[in-house]
Amino acid sequence: TIVEADEFDRSFLHLQPYLASITSIDADHLDIYGTAENLHQAFKDFKKNILPEGKLYVCNGLPLEGITYGIDATANIHLEQLQLKQGCYHFNLVGPQFRINNLVFSKPGRHNLSNAIAASAMALEIGVPEKALRHALKSFQGVQRRFTMVLEQEDKVYIDDYAHHPSEIEAMYQAVRERYPNKEVLAVFQPHLFSRTKDFAQEFAAILSKFDALALMEIYPARERPIPGVTSSWLLDKVPSTNKQLLSAAAVPNFVANSKAQVVLTLGAGDIGNIVEHIKNAILEKENVL
Repeated sequence: TIVEADEFDRSFLHLQPYLASITSIDADHLDIYGTAENLHQAFKDFKKNILPEGKLYVCNGLPLEGITYGIDATANIHLEQLQLKQGCYHFNLVGPQFRINNLVFSKPGRHNLSNAIAASAMALEIGVPEKALRHALKSFQGVQRRFTMVLEQEDKVYIDDYAHHPSEIEAMYQAVRERYPNKEVLAVFQPHLFSRTKDFAQEFAAILSKFDALALMEIYPARERPIPGVTSSWLLDKVPSTNKQLLSAAAVPNFVANSKAQVVLTLGAGDIGNIVEHIKNAILEKENVL
């Protein structure tokens, strides 16, 4: 059984895994934990649940002991001779007890590549053959709403992603800049939760300002009631950019279709996914008219 464990309500503390990988310990869900220190303690408690014969893989740099993995050689499991060719990563995978040369990973983004290292290490640990691993890395197309390539045309690229935390948006920004270094990028972002928007307002403002253009949708409340003064307009005022605006969900498709940006991202964990097809169709209709 493979599980994506959720730290949101401490539900991951009910698990007793044989192998586990911790990809990040970002200060999130502070409506549950109160402080980053409490969140970190929960991950330490999770480590205690791993079966005695099991192993914990930890993304290099996190404040938790385990078998470290990462892109650079400071990690126990790392990459060598990393190159980006035609949108794919080519590399050698190196660990304390293995070395596999000439692997290819087709999913864009260093964050996805880091996850692939962890998945590969765990697969090898349970005896997955090298041939199967090699095929899986090269053919993996990702999961829905994680760097989902909705459209990829010469003059317009449209990518949809679940990113809703500043570090996740930063990872998306880096991935897009790496893959499309000379293209104008428009980000359409729907903030998720009033509390998260309030707690990370400065961080959101900083990363969102890096995009060439920004369209901000209203905050998706999910399980929360509004917090007085915490609105998308309030957040937008904090973004040090001139090419920015607030849009309703209904206005987004036409806005994107008429945008001059060559790369468009829709980001968020709310119901922004419901308008992805509308945006795609609006882009295609615009091109057909032209």
